[in-house]
Amino acid sequence: MNILEQIVEVKKEEVKGIKQKYSLNSFREMEFFESKPIKFSDKIKSSKNISIISEIKKASPSKGIIRKDFNHLKIAEAYFKCGTDAVSILTDEKFFKGNILFLKDIASIKEAPLLRKDFIIDDFQVFQSKGNGADIILLISEILSKSQINELSYAAKEIGLEVLLELHSDKQLDKIDFNINKILGVNNRNLEDFSIDLNTTLNLSKLIPDDSILVAESGINKKENIDYLVKADIDAVLVGEHLMAAKNIGERFKELKNWCSRPGSLLNENQKMKTDTELSPDSSGEVRRTKTDEN
Repeated sequence: MNILEQIVEVKKEEVKGIKQKYSLNSFREMEFFESKPIKFSDKIKSSKNISIISEIKKASPSKGIIRKDFNHLKIAEAYFKCGTDAVSILTDEKFFKGNILFLKDIASIKEAPLLRKDFIIDDFQVFQSKGNGADIILLISEILSKSQINELSYAAKEIGLEVLLELHSDKQLDKIDFNINKILGVNNRNLEDFSIDLNTTLNLSKLIPDDSILVAESGINKKENIDYLVKADIDAVLVGEHLMAAKNIGERFKELKNWCSRPGSLLNENQKMKTDTELSPDSSGEVRRTKTDEN
């Protein structure tokens, strides 16, 4: 049994515990359930640059503890202060040392959409996410059937949540109804052996509809990675370990934000002036998907 399969088995037991403790209606009584969500898709579409989803992650199965001086609220405050486009919050306890209360705490101070990142397999987890302040949830196509993806996506939509649907290979494309799922994340990390390959995003970007919002996930820790991923016309990047491992998260975020500025943007022009460096708009070899919905 690989690590992903182990995680799913644990989640099945966790869901049993949630169902023993809560009813679906009990989530409706939670503090944030009736709060109007911040739309992730609107945030991304309004940006002229590559958007940044900053992740709050204490640990991972492959790296162990990533940040020892971990304070989820202080990290979130730093992200908001720097102008992040969204915040991803790991809520899995056993494998990533997260907690659903991290999401709830940050929801009380949020200034950008909150993504609940967990291994969601049941609609009780969807309702739990909304009750604790999520604006968008992660669904992982690798652990779900086509019917599960559709059912969980509809459950999310009914209560005002958006869905970031993650895929890793072309084998998962047949599971996806692109009329339902418009926000797609490509995980460059193989969840079975944790190897990284940025070509995953480039290859899959050619196989998804032009009007999708495309998020590149994992393996992003230097400017060259962003320059390479631009060829897939990504709309956003999800960055976790690179930020979490930094001594100064704010400074590292600012650096990442400069990497994500597109040629011709105000941020990019200001950076040119600041560094007194001439950058060619075509220096990255940018090849972009044609968008049917222009910003």
